[in-house]
Amino acid sequence: MAALTQWMATGRRKTGVARVFLRNGSGNIVVNGRVYDKYFTNESARLMVKQALQATETSDKFDVLVTTRGGGMTGQAGAIRHGITRALMSYDETLRQPLRAAG
Repeated sequence: MAALTQWMATGRRKTGVARVFLRNGSGNIVVNGRVYDKYFTNESARLMVKQALQATETSDKFDVLVTTRGGGMTGQAGAIRHGITRALMSYDETLRQPLRAAG
């Protein structure tokens, strides 16, 4: 059985906190046990969650598993974006430049 390879990071925004686990996969994003587009009903929050993956063109390379708490939906989405960004940088430090350029 192959070992599970994953990268973990914590993201924070306002009072929202998110623990993000990046795993090799096909682009699935699960937030608190639910598919992210069912968890976030607001389109801008869904776009915010995927922003770092799209900026680095890794949307279809990783599955993202998130546990989040605190804050509102926007704060949680920002915390997830921050956590994904930090996890991507722990995966590959050369992704820092495209992430910084994307803000």
